[in-house]
Amino acid sequence: MNLFSNNRVLLRYVFIIIAAIIVCGSLLVSHYLVKDLSKEERNKIEIWAEATKEMASNVDNLNMILVVEVLNSNTTIPVILYDKKDNYYTSKNIDLPEIDQQEFLKRKADLFKKKHSPIAIEAEDFDQYVYYDDSYTLKRLQLYPYVQLGALLIFVVIAFFALFTTMKMEQDRLWVGLSKETAHQLGTPISSLLAWVEYLKLKEVETDIASEMNKDITRLQMITDRFSKIGSAPTLEKRDISEIIRQSIVYLQKRISRKIVFELQLPSEPIYANVSEPLLSWVLENLTKNAVDAMTGQGKISYTLTDKGKFISIDILDTGKGIQKSKFETIFSPGFTTKARGWGLGLSLAKRIIESYHKGRIYVKSSEIGVGTIFCIELKKSN
Repeated sequence: MNLFSNNRVLLRYVFIIIAAIIVCGSLLVSHYLVKDLSKEERNKIEIWAEATKEMASNVDNLNMILVVEVLNSNTTIPVILYDKKDNYYTSKNIDLPEIDQQEFLKRKADLFKKKHSPIAIEAEDFDQYVYYDDSYTLKRLQLYPYVQLGALLIFVVIAFFALFTTMKMEQDRLWVGLSKETAHQLGTPISSLLAWVEYLKLKEVETDIASEMNKDITRLQMITDRFSKIGSAPTLEKRDISEIIRQSIVYLQKRISRKIVFELQLPSEPIYANVSEPLLSWVLENLTKNAVDAMTGQGKISYTLTDKGKFISIDILDTGKGIQKSKFETIFSPGFTTKARGWGLGLSLAKRIIESYHKGRIYVKSSEIGVGTIFCIELKKSN
């Protein structure tokens, strides 16, 4: 069962949905604000155009003070007034160059025309057009949703990272606590078994029986040592990887189905790496047992050790049921398991041991449904 991943995925989706709602709401509000302000600016320019028309006409009893105030009230909207009869441009709220001002205003008018349709001022003796651009306030408001979106995105990334880190720390504490407790609980029965082995030797029971029991007790002691090391940095020592693989398989061969065929492809010369032998052996055994389960107790497992120069690779191939490509990363998540029973911590701990403790890499190299899977472990080579 996915003990951790289900909650993590649920929280992730809830967080994404909330962020999406905030973003959509913000963009919607900004859109309507921009739309309303744009209409208001259009009305202002129409009034400004009408005031320009009145100013140019010779109407008696014209309130010139009011007209001038209307014309001077525009301090933010860039405006270009084009007199078609004289082919002349004038402007307001636009910084003009020292030379070629008419050509500059002509290009500006063409740009303004693409954004807003010009307002015509028509009378008997003149024909003029008003071109205008969005005010500086409106332009800033148009950019605001994108700035807000960027800030929100940064917030989401930081919050998501904090959530992920917190959950990972909780998982780490759970693994460490579980490992330490397991090591503690194994201590008492192991001590008792050691006493029973010595008792059997005194009773002159068959030597092979006592010898095999002693091997299993030694293995239990190694397992206890492995669990006790989880949560603390292990001591890495230079070891022959071929020998570690060989010893791990020799032990497992006697304790799993005889229908499993083991194939070792190891170099004739030793290949060394700085490793924690108990922890690396545990990873190999875990991958082997997973392969046996995937093959339902019948098939072939191959171990290939390759010298890649600066690093070494261990390929573990099985002829099991295979893994879907979409689950290549998921299978290493805490709590993920396809078994009816189990905590789903095996591959997660294996990944932690290889990548956190040994600074290596473990991944699914390839897999095909109904054909088999290849796991790969990469470790830095020791000279």
